Amino acid sequence: REGSRGMEGGGESKDAGKRESGLRSSLPPPALVACAVAIIGSLMLYGVLQERIMTQPYGEEDERFRNSLFLVMNNRMAAAIVAAIIILLRGDLTQLRNTAPLYKYALVSVSNVAATSCQYEALVYVTFPTQTLFKCGKMVPVMIWGGVISGKSYGVVDYAVAAIVALGCTAFALTGNIAAKKGAASSSVYGIALMGSYLGFDAFTSTFQEKLFAAYEMSIYNQMLYVNLASATLSVLGILGKGSALSTVSFISRHPRLLFDAAVLSFSAVAGQFAITHTIKTFGALAYATIMTIRQLLSVLLSNILFSHNMTLAQWAATIAVFGSLLFRNWYNKKNKPKAKASPAPSPSSALGPDSSSTAVNGASSGPTLPVSIIPDGSGVASGGVAASAVAK
Repeated sequence: REGSRGMEGGGESKDAGKRESGLRSSLPPPALVACAVAIIGSLMLYGVLQERIMTQPYGEEDERFRNSLFLVMNNRMAAAIVAAIIILLRGDLTQLRNTAPLYKYALVSVSNVAATSCQYEALVYVTFPTQTLFKCGKMVPVMIWGGVISGKSYGVVDYAVAAIVALGCTAFALTGNIAAKKGAASSSVYGIALMGSYLGFDAFTSTFQEKLFAAYEMSIYNQMLYVNLASATLSVLGILGKGSALSTVSFISRHPRLLFDAAVLSFSAVAGQFAITHTIKTFGALAYATIMTIRQLLSVLLSNILFSHNMTLAQWAATIAVFGSLLFRNWYNKKNKPKAKASPAPSPSSALGPDSSSTAVNGASSGPTLPVSIIPDGSGVASGGVAASAVAK
């Protein structure tokens, strides 16, 4: 009897051990949790500051800042400086030289500056939740550009999720107020047009980056350096061309708080980018896509708390449908992801390594194939892992 009780006790102990082991294996590793906290924290800070700078008044006179190109210039200069420092620390001085023709870096810069400017300007006309939700529609133009430029094809799940996202964004726009608080309802149409332009420009940026990485032996930091230098130059030319340089300096002299907000905005963008790069390299693009989808939903919640957007129940339902479909797609891709063949781990500076890519839209590849946009602009939109313009855009 004692022997049988001992055997029973041993069996129970083994079962308990299996249950505990299963629980541990179902929990994300601490390093992944740390990456998620870093990405979500930095990009939510970016989102709050983006909304604060573009929509909230400064000073007792209730002046509002309107020069979005100034913010783009700051972000690009910060990213270029950090990229140059990293290249110097890595000791690979050859990466300080342009690997591709300068005009190809400039092509990425033109589309990225246009996308980021549209993103910032949209906040003057529509609410931050509207802007964030419409960013999820990025997967639609990415799929179009991917087919046109790279000849890619996509699966049924991808088309279904793209349709749900498009319908969800449409429902969100039609079932409640989406205009910025100081804007007329009619101005929201212009805001949506700006977001449509953002999606088109940003999708081209990500797709052309992929072509650039594939065609030339360049590290992610080389592309960051030259694309951001070109973007900063274009932003300066845009500011001078608009004649807004003096008015911006005058605004800053009256409201020096803007400089602090802009500096923290740039810091959070660059910090988020490197957290994103580390996450994709260490845990893969599917984990990153899931983190980004959660971050977007949390950003909408935080924006409603801080800035009182008063979304309707129908708008909340549309929001849940969009983010739910993206999370489902991430889960589906993870479940159906084929086992990778054993191969040497890619170098951090490899042209299409995990620190510069996101998963293919159909989730069929064992590794990342579409580039995460390495140009900070604040979007950080994973679109379910299609292409992530990461802030870190």
